[in-house]
Amino acid sequence: MDVRAYLAERTPLVNAALEAALPPASEAPQSLHAAMRHLLFPGGKRLRPAFAMAAAEALGRRPEVALPAAVAVELIHTYSLIHDDLPCMDDDTERRGRPTVHVQFGESAAVLAGDALQTLAFEMLAGSTADVAPERAALAIRDLARAAGSRGLVGGQVDDLAFALGEDAKAKIESIHARKSAALIAAAIVTGARLAGADDARLEQLQRFGIDVGVAFQIADDLLDEDEDDACSFPRVAGSEVARNRAEQLLKAALDELRDLGEAAEPLRSLARFAVRRRE
Repeated sequence: MDVRAYLAERTPLVNAALEAALPPASEAPQSLHAAMRHLLFPGGKRLRPAFAMAAAEALGRRPEVALPAAVAVELIHTYSLIHDDLPCMDDDTERRGRPTVHVQFGESAAVLAGDALQTLAFEMLAGSTADVAPERAALAIRDLARAAGSRGLVGGQVDDLAFALGEDAKAKIESIHARKSAALIAAAIVTGARLAGADDARLEQLQRFGIDVGVAFQIADDLLDEDEDDACSFPRVAGSEVARNRAEQLLKAALDELRDLGEAAEPLRSLARFAVRRRE
C-alpha cells in the first residue's frame, strides 16, 4: 500500500474537520485563536488521525466515522507540543520550521492556547456524529483522558524532564515512551475503533498494537534525531543498532496482534510500518 497516497487522501478530511472545529483567528480574543492555530495549520503528517481512521476501516466502517477521534487526538497532540516547547519544559524555539508558539505569541499565550486545544479535543469527541452511540462517545472521551493524564502523557513528560542516566535506563526510556508517544498513538487507534463499534476484546488487542507501534515510533524518531542533545533517547543509551533492532522487534509484535484481521486492516499495518521505518 502507498502510505503517502493514503495520508494525502485522508489529510484533507482531517484538515477540514479541524478548520470547522477551530475558531477563526479573526475572532476575539484574536491572539489566543491565532496561537491555537499556529501549529495546526499547516500541520505535520497527520499520522495520528490517520491511525484513528484506519482503525475504523479495519472494522469495515467508513473512515469518517472516526473523524471526531482523529480531530480530538490531533488537538491533544498539538497542545502537548506547544507545552513541551515552553521554556520551563524543553525550551525549543523552532517547530516544523516555524517559531514555536511561545516565541511567536508569548509564553502566557502559549500556555493558554495549549489549554484551549486540550479542552476543545474533548468537545469534539462529545459531539460525535449521529451514527455513533452516545455511550461509545463517552467511553472514547474516557480513553483519551486516560491517555493524556497523569498515568499517560503528562506523567510521561514529568519522568522525561527528570530522566537521568543510570541503571535500567533502557527500561525507563521505554516506560516514558509508552506513556507519551505510544499512549497517544494507541488512543487514536482505540478511540477510532470504539467509535466504529469495536468490542472490548478487539479494543484490548488494538491497545497493545498501538503501544508497541508507539514505542517503536519514538525509538525511530530518536534515530532520526541522534544529533540532538536528548538524554532520554534509546539510541543514545543503547546505540543505533540495538535501537533499530528493538524498534523492529516491537513492530513485529504489533503486527502479530493484527494477524486475525483481514485485508481491511492493511492500512493500519502499513501505517505502522511507515511510522517505524520512515527516513524523515
